[in-house]
Amino acid sequence: MSLTRAQVQRATTISPWTRDFRHLLPVPRHFQNRQTWFDPVTKAVRVKDRIKFWNVVPGDQISIRGDARKTIHEVLSINKFTNRVYLKGANLHEGKAYKTPVNRSVHYSRCQLYIGEPAQKSNKVNTQTTSVFARRIGVREAHWNPILYRWEWNRVILATDPPVSHMKNTPLPWPQPEERDHQEPNPLLDTTPETVREITYKPPVFSHPLDSAATEKAYLRTLFNPSAVSFDPSAPMEVHLTKELSNPHGRAKKQARWQAAMKRKTTLFKKFIAQELMSMNGRSVRDARAEAAFKYRQKLEEERRAEKKRRWLTKERVAKLERKSQRKARKADKQKEKLNQLVLRDAPNQYIPGKSAKRQEA
Repeated sequence: MSLTRAQVQRATTISPWTRDFRHLLPVPRHFQNRQTWFDPVTKAVRVKDRIKFWNVVPGDQISIRGDARKTIHEVLSINKFTNRVYLKGANLHEGKAYKTPVNRSVHYSRCQLYIGEPAQKSNKVNTQTTSVFARRIGVREAHWNPILYRWEWNRVILATDPPVSHMKNTPLPWPQPEERDHQEPNPLLDTTPETVREITYKPPVFSHPLDSAATEKAYLRTLFNPSAVSFDPSAPMEVHLTKELSNPHGRAKKQARWQAAMKRKTTLFKKFIAQELMSMNGRSVRDARAEAAFKYRQKLEEERRAEKKRRWLTKERVAKLERKSQRKARKADKQKEKLNQLVLRDAPNQYIPGKSAKRQEA
């Protein structure tokens, strides 16, 4: 599935996780053409220059390569199509009140992850603590997490600035998300715990076992034809409305319907293969199976079209088609009646079958 213009324009994200590698797909050139002055500028670097595994994610603390003061910044968001890292609190238009604030961005290659201050320089006077940054980071054990639906890997320190020998090949932890500040609920608007724990539903007491399927049919027959059979109105209503009260869109029911459909398709495919293998007619087994697969796909397509037509023929559309056919029938009857009652006066250059022949004989 190709990219859309909206996906490229909204590529800047604050999520640290990698769900897929769609940012490695090529971006069409016409996406960069602005149709109006109000459209945002769409930018994207070449595919070969994009980064597959991002080790600098929102929440990390970095230092910009080339900064002599080694100022530590926090990553606000990233754009995987442009390889840009946006910094938190760094305003490009600082001091210009007439311009909209824009977060400063730097290229991914200029980012150095902040590790800590383990390196110490001691001299005769005092001990000085120096900040250490990761100059190169490696990717180890990249794998797909089927539970969280995302790619995960371990980032490892390969080189530091300043160099620290014992830190090489040391795992670098990922930033931890900030805990949400849960405000205290308003007691005037919140439900009290006593009300929540109160049991208000009292299930009926069954004096004897009931057959839900048979009772449901009896209930429906009595509902549409009260004089058909005798029905006990004192029976619990929940037994009769089992299907109506249960959610048909629940996960378990949807999965059961899907499994039944898959089983039916598998049985149908095996049936076609068995029919073709019974009558080979000089074909090989491979050709027979290919013919069975073709007929199987044709059958599925016919069923799909029939189901589409069945869904299209709603009650309102059927009534509309019936009214339309009745109008056409009435119109055809009127035209036929007019032709039957049509009377032509005698006039020259006119030939009436039967009457004109009798005139010539007379």
